[in-house]
Amino acid sequence: MSKPCIAFVTGGYSAEAAISYKSAITIEKNLDRERFDVFRIDITPTHWFHKTADGLEIDVDRRDFSLEIGGKKIRFDAVFIGIHGTPGEDGKLQGYFDLLGLPYTSCDAATSALTFNKRYTVAVAAFSGISVARSLHLFKHSPVAPESILNQLSLPVFVKPNNGGSSIGMSRVNQPEALGEALEKAFAEDDQILVEEFISGREFTIGVYRRQGLIHTLPFTEIFTEKEFFDFEAKYQGLSREVTPAECPEEMAEKIRNAACKVYEVFNCSGIVRMDFIFSETKNEPFLLEINTVPGQSEMSIVPQQVRAAGETLKDFYSTLIEEALQRT
Repeated sequence: MSKPCIAFVTGGYSAEAAISYKSAITIEKNLDRERFDVFRIDITPTHWFHKTADGLEIDVDRRDFSLEIGGKKIRFDAVFIGIHGTPGEDGKLQGYFDLLGLPYTSCDAATSALTFNKRYTVAVAAFSGISVARSLHLFKHSPVAPESILNQLSLPVFVKPNNGGSSIGMSRVNQPEALGEALEKAFAEDDQILVEEFISGREFTIGVYRRQGLIHTLPFTEIFTEKEFFDFEAKYQGLSREVTPAECPEEMAEKIRNAACKVYEVFNCSGIVRMDFIFSETKNEPFLLEINTVPGQSEMSIVPQQVRAAGETLKDFYSTLIEEALQRT
């Protein structure tokens, strides 16, 4: 009996493509070739291709997302999505695969598009009774004066591009005179930005996924950073410390796990999703910051840490994600 044929997609169209290629090293090393036939597909703004073992680049036939190698047509049973940013995390690829009837390992097109927009994410979360910080959604075509923002929100605030990840273009603003520069920095990355009030508390991040149709959480992580917040340098240049599993009272841990499962259900998530929370000890509850539907998978990324803390191998974990996708065929 032939093995399922899996396309592993990496690359992307944004600055986060560099992060995708870091994740690709870990993912490729841990996809189970005994259970699946795996073909890596690089998706770039100019070229969708598979590189063979001898270095030949084979173009993807975008009409049906197939390959032709040595006169043989290769069709895929499912797609393992490893693209951070557009088009792999914002629903564009998911919509394309939906049209082809091809299952994949991430959230569907609607959920991916919604959660890629930070403002819409917290709005839907708040509507569902999930605690979130107060925030403003700003557009480049409708400028708002810093003074007007400060009349509505209290410092400190975070200013971040509304779409995107890896904390690119994000700033923490502690003084009124710094807000204008932070707005410019965020608008340089996106036409929409989110200005969000700071919540004092402990920062946690947790992986959530489905196994045999049931929602499961991974052992979660507490983030400690030398910077003011968990920005790009803290994430990727060793300026943070991550403790997995987090050391906290069981009552707090249960609230974080319950909130994460509720978020996963409310947003109709699929595959592995990483959620970031601040636990406010004054209010004794977790506040949702973001949902990452294609979380980083480099060797030291948080989800691989959490998988290992759960006593699992990445090979088995990735196989679980693929098997769940195949069930959605």
